[in-house]
Amino acid sequence: MFFVGRALVFQLLKRLITMKFPDIQWISTKELAQWLEDPAQLKPILLDARTEAEYTVSHLKAAQRIDPKVPDCAAFEEIAFDQPVVVYCSVGYRSAGVVQKLQEAGFHHVYNLEGSIFKWANENRPIFKEGLPAQLVHPYDAFWGKLVECRCRAAIDY
Repeated sequence: MFFVGRALVFQLLKRLITMKFPDIQWISTKELAQWLEDPAQLKPILLDARTEAEYTVSHLKAAQRIDPKVPDCAAFEEIAFDQPVVVYCSVGYRSAGVVQKLQEAGFHHVYNLEGSIFKWANENRPIFKEGLPAQLVHPYDAFWGKLVECRCRAAIDY
């Protein structure tokens, strides 16, 4: 069960991230799940702004990894600026930076996923590894990993 303390921490994190990145747009996990399930809507490009090690443990279906430190916006030159893009990381901070860089590059419909993959997994939403359903999420580190419920937190040596 997702305890109330985590919900409050995610709300606080969103406020803090918004202070650092005031111009980014957000999308909730519920909104993204509905969007992905709706066959009538154009699907967004999903970008995972975590390390290769984190991405390898699990990610959202069809997500492409993008380096959060040095995002290669040139890789998206053939994508229309009005193509919807949703970026996520562990809790939303690294992805917020990527969203800001994509907006600066001219993309108009770029969203940061609230609570990112930690909240997504805590809500029992589907995650994948090598195209197959997965159960575990990389916890980033011992501190931030506490935001992932034990049942879906991968064991990682720190």
